[in-house]
Amino acid sequence: MKRFLLLTLLFLINLTSHAQKDSLVFTNNNIMVGEVKSLDKGVITIETDYSDSDFKIEWDKVKELFSESTYLINLTDGRRLNGTIKSVAVPDWEIYRIAGDTVKVRRDEIVYFKSYEQDFWSRVTASIDADYSFTKANNFNQIGGRANIGYTAPKWWLKASYSLLRSNQDDVEPVKRQDGSISYRAFLKKDWYFQTMISFLSNTEQLLNLRTNLKAGMGKFIIHTNVSYLAVEGGVSGVNENFESQMENQNSLEAYLGSELDLYDVGDWSLLTRLIIYPSLTESGRWRADYVLDTKYDLPLDFYIKAGLTVNYDNQAVEGAADLDYVVQTGIGWEFN
Repeated sequence: MKRFLLLTLLFLINLTSHAQKDSLVFTNNNIMVGEVKSLDKGVITIETDYSDSDFKIEWDKVKELFSESTYLINLTDGRRLNGTIKSVAVPDWEIYRIAGDTVKVRRDEIVYFKSYEQDFWSRVTASIDADYSFTKANNFNQIGGRANIGYTAPKWWLKASYSLLRSNQDDVEPVKRQDGSISYRAFLKKDWYFQTMISFLSNTEQLLNLRTNLKAGMGKFIIHTNVSYLAVEGGVSGVNENFESQMENQNSLEAYLGSELDLYDVGDWSLLTRLIIYPSLTESGRWRADYVLDTKYDLPLDFYIKAGLTVNYDNQAVEGAADLDYVVQTGIGWEFN
């Protein structure tokens, strides 16, 4: 019996030590043992047996990392590697690639990593948020929501998003707006990428029943650090539009040029802003612009508070429609990653 208990104890110790195989050493020399899951937007996530929720620590507070896990890793110079990470001597780190070679880096050159699992759900991220407003005067009420889901592979990602807004008010026509997109991005060398996207938009302000946009182009990260990233991209876009005042669909070809800035090392705050301009190639003098500004404040248990501004501009709007449409949304949401 004693022998059985001893063997059982040794098995549990071995199981625990295997599960808790990673460790972090902080700049104050404290040590945390657990499973290092990811580094994203300047925050490293570690799971431990002694807490129901994951710990999130700022990356610049980590001095050393020891792990046997395999990660998808992004560097500031645009390289994307698969392998294990180990600190050697501050500030030098080594990445042992699955391919068999070793890459020496500095800690601040590592801008992203995530544990590389074979199962589907470990590569999925998702978020959903909703908002509601009501004012007694004129019986004004507004409901809206947004949802996002993404899948990340070693050399590409696939993302989908959807946004909805409905508002009603006495003696005023209801306001309806919805938009969504599915985008694919393939990562290339030196922080270049290829991207294709199909998106749709409908809104009553511009008398737009449906605008479908299929675009493809190239982009590059100009800045890519643990504090922020700035990307620019350009390409061509095919457009199909249907307006309330027109019987037939309208087709056109556009070029597009855009930029995106993401700031994510501001404590629990993050900010994303994106501007895309579409000069028409088939309609003389016409151009459109889409602008997005999103800010988010993280709460415990993966909840967050979010506020956003979305603007759509068309300098040749159809007769009776506004050339400018914008929506401001605030709400609370939850994310999975």
